[in-house]
Amino acid sequence: MTGPEKDANTMRALQALESGDSSVRLRAALAVGTAPDPRFVDTLVERCAIEPEFFVREMVTWALLRHPPALTVPKLTSQLRSERAQARSQALHTLSKIGDRRAWPAVTRALLTDPDEEVARSAWRAAVALVPPGDEPELAEVLATQLGRGTRDTRLSLSRAFVALGAVAMPILRVAMTAPDPQVRAHAIATQRLARDPDVGVESSIEEAKRVLALGAIGEEG
Repeated sequence: MTGPEKDANTMRALQALESGDSSVRLRAALAVGTAPDPRFVDTLVERCAIEPEFFVREMVTWALLRHPPALTVPKLTSQLRSERAQARSQALHTLSKIGDRRAWPAVTRALLTDPDEEVARSAWRAAVALVPPGDEPELAEVLATQLGRGTRDTRLSLSRAFVALGAVAMPILRVAMTAPDPQVRAHAIATQRLARDPDVGVESSIEEAKRVLALGAIGEEG
């Protein structure tokens, strides 16, 4: 392929990523990932921040993974300061897939405790993937501040993050099991149970934890 032909194909792919038709955007992201080009990176990162369709976002993420981390990681970490929640969430998701620990300093406490649940969940996954050896206990302490938070899916994401951290997180969970907030205690107990038996499932673990706490309260009253 000649230089002018390649440039024309690049321009067509970049334009197609902005098409109003999601199937066109999906095919464009596939084409871009199949033939990586540094000129695509900015547009791919920008597309992550605004793409409304899940399957297209995943294809855009795959296309970014096909480019060198030296090009993509700085662009993605800059998105973590965006006011747009999707930009932060998708950048974190992509960084977790890349797995380049140079991104670790950008996964801040503010992101790990982000008020947007999708951003926080993405930050937990990214943190577990990127945390340097030796920093796991400090990360677990921050994650413990989020116990009891949010929807079932949010709690499951946090429990999975604790399980992925392994034994270093268990002492912090044991402290959380004595917290004044019953929601925190139940989530901590459920997470420890999930760590011991991953087949149990977080929902049944939380219900069991609530029963344990209720029985404890009854015993205290008696």
